[in-house]
Amino acid sequence: MPAFLHRLGRLAFRRRRRMLALWLALVAAAVVCMTAFGGTGKLDNTFSIPGSESQRALDRMKTDFPTFSGTSAQIVFTATDGQKVSDPADSARIRAALGAAASAPQVAKVVSPFDAHTISADGTTAVAQVRYEVPQSALEPNALDELKSAVAGANQRGMRVDVGGSAFGNAPSESHRSDIIGVGVALVILTLTFGSLLTTGIPVVTALFGVATAIFGALSLTGTVSISSTAQSLALMIGLAVGIDYALFIVSRHRFHLAHGMEPEDSAALAVGTAGSAVVFAGLTVVIAMTGLTVVGIPYLTAMGLAAAGAVLIAVLVATTLLPAILGFAGTRLTPGPGSRAMRREQAVGGAGEDAVGATGDSLAGGTGENVLSGTGDNVAGGTGESVADGIEESVASRTGEIVAGGTDEHVASRTGEHVAGAAANAAERWFRLVTRRPLLTLVAVVASLGALAWPAHDMRLALPDNGTAPKSSSQRIAFDRVGEKLGPGFNGPLLVLADTSHSSDPTTAAQRVAATIGALPDVATVGKPVANPATHTALIQVIPGSAPSDPATKTLVNSIRDDRAAILRDTGATVQVTGSTAVSVDVAAKLNSALMPFAAVVIGLSLLLLLLVFRSLVVPLKAAAGFLLSIAATLGAVVGVFQLGHLGGLIGVDTTGPVSSFLPIILLAVLFGLAMDYEVFLVSRMRESYLRTGNPLGAVHSGARHSGRVVTAAALIMTSVFAAFLTSDSTMLKQIAFALAAGVLLDAFVIRMTFVPAVLALTRHAAWWLPKWLERRLPDLDIEGDRLGPAPAVPESVALTPSTAD
Repeated sequence: MPAFLHRLGRLAFRRRRRMLALWLALVAAAVVCMTAFGGTGKLDNTFSIPGSESQRALDRMKTDFPTFSGTSAQIVFTATDGQKVSDPADSARIRAALGAAASAPQVAKVVSPFDAHTISADGTTAVAQVRYEVPQSALEPNALDELKSAVAGANQRGMRVDVGGSAFGNAPSESHRSDIIGVGVALVILTLTFGSLLTTGIPVVTALFGVATAIFGALSLTGTVSISSTAQSLALMIGLAVGIDYALFIVSRHRFHLAHGMEPEDSAALAVGTAGSAVVFAGLTVVIAMTGLTVVGIPYLTAMGLAAAGAVLIAVLVATTLLPAILGFAGTRLTPGPGSRAMRREQAVGGAGEDAVGATGDSLAGGTGENVLSGTGDNVAGGTGESVADGIEESVASRTGEIVAGGTDEHVASRTGEHVAGAAANAAERWFRLVTRRPLLTLVAVVASLGALAWPAHDMRLALPDNGTAPKSSSQRIAFDRVGEKLGPGFNGPLLVLADTSHSSDPTTAAQRVAATIGALPDVATVGKPVANPATHTALIQVIPGSAPSDPATKTLVNSIRDDRAAILRDTGATVQVTGSTAVSVDVAAKLNSALMPFAAVVIGLSLLLLLLVFRSLVVPLKAAAGFLLSIAATLGAVVGVFQLGHLGGLIGVDTTGPVSSFLPIILLAVLFGLAMDYEVFLVSRMRESYLRTGNPLGAVHSGARHSGRVVTAAALIMTSVFAAFLTSDSTMLKQIAFALAAGVLLDAFVIRMTFVPAVLALTRHAAWWLPKWLERRLPDLDIEGDRLGPAPAVPESVALTPSTAD
């Protein structure tokens, strides 16, 4: 693969105008297709599980009880100033408003609160039902706004009117502001990383190309495929994040080559062949994990997985084709200026060598008896507070006149110009040296802290979001809270029981007995009068739970009704099915719970296999899997703490607690797995490269930090910022996903990859890179880092001997 990508990068560099024209044409074609065949107005936010009991009942209700089969809205009338809704004036207003609501677009039926007896005990609140024969996704764009306008006339002095209900649930959330915030933060981080506005703009421009192609392409399919607004937003945030990160990895390698005198065309080709190989590998892991969501069998989740996978795949294609073309347009302008901080930093990384490999090839190694040998005398740096001592792994044996010197700017220099400069160690390397000084203590601290953060996850409750988590000032949230307060929480999520009485001797009596049996169950507030369809011998019974839709007691009630179906059949001759939005939520959660552990096993098994192939080691894959599990557990604990327990929720606009979205754990597993592979490959591959060249395990860990730490840090900060920008969303589900991904990347990158990983490698030493000979012979060599493409550019002696104060 590196050889192919090397040729592809060179071709794109040379044919840059044609490549740019091709991508412009792709974006234009996606826009045209979206305009002609799809668009945001056709997004489908309906939850369904084909084949589940709740879905089978809903499908039958479309023919037997069409006015109950679609979505519904609630109109909540609240009398103020000491009045009651039954007062003549208020009653007249309500009836007039209901008449106007009946003429609103797509309304099938309006049920008066005076007929349904949905009036609070104190007489101040009345709730009318508005029924549609279509699901929420099939409502016209202005249908709910027209309903609000129709009843606005009753909103006068002495009465308040709020409109809510399930028809408002999962409404599309605008994410344009989040896009701007994420791109803005990424620009700041890239500017600080590269110190060049031109270099800063390239990753952002290429990422926008990829995101535009992916999003417009997905929207062009909404006319024929069900795609939710959450799927669109997930693809947008992941596509933007990985698009910038993938370009960052390649551009940083390109700048390194340019700083050491390589021609732009050769540099771009080599950068795509080396860093590009890691990009392809990391991107494909994300694609595989996201497409794996299709096996769960939930269309809503399938669309999310495929949309995100498509965005990542396009980001990989952009990074390996369009990016080298743009590098061709930039030419030598990306080369750091002579004497600039960026040039000093690149020279310091290139000239630092592998922890003092001298003219004889002996490395400055600890504990193994290796010495620094030089014919002219070597200096040992101690200015950074990292002592050279026999007991610490970095001893220096003075057998041929080497000088061990203290001071503030000491360094190890050999005849070939290779040196170790304490002052030249960047922040990442200094951190790695700190955490590897006492690796066992570091591991205990990491495991203890992440374990404490993960603890709340043991009490995680899963459910689909409802209007109880909508923005506090929204009409649907006000209506939800008012109904729960005045009529009981179960009125916000009634259950529908479909009874088939075709085998009963007296269908009417059978339906009444079914209603009586259900009414005797715990946590049942009220049971409505059965609505019969004599033609199909079915009856529909509305059951009001005593608890809220997302309360565990409501789930228990749904399961209790289903568990009693055998007894109901024996006593009445009727078969029953439980459906409604609350039952659908219960079925979705159950389906996802059953799929979570098998999916996690597949993801972890895949990570072990892939890392075994890439690093040809047993310890590295096991360490990566353990770190991945720690970061997942800690992230879920943080989500529970913020959204379910309410800790610090006000900082991100969470004004009420509630269950975690049923989709979140499995989405987090899929996305974070792929993103964790990014940092694992880019960081550890440099360590392995150093170890194979020097045989110094501790020096290899420090070398990985020196070469990749700064870029991995910047990439993680960019990805975290892009995800965090979506915390401004009004959608609770999207807010939870954004928080989980931002926290997950932050924990995985800085606690696991930048702390846990070097500590494990420092503790296991040579064993970290060991693989049984029989297994090594049978494994293919993927050559992710492109070793067979040839050596990196040599560092001139003048460069290596240049003192550096780069950070």
